[in-house]
Amino acid sequence: MDTPVASPCRNICRVSADGALCEGCGRTLDEIGRWQTAEETERRAIVTAAAARLAQLRRAR
Repeated sequence: MDTPVASPCRNICRVSADGALCEGCGRTLDEIGRWQTAEETERRAIVTAAAARLAQLRRAR
């Protein structure tokens, strides 16, 4: 059995200026809303995509 995927929330809940994502965890608002009911495979995909968004956000600054 796989280890459950932990929420990427870092308690830095700040929505980007364009309203597209949380600047703390990198998730979209839709992903945050789906998190509680998401299957583990979807959670893994969300965490991977969120990390990529955060890296892109850091490079843009």
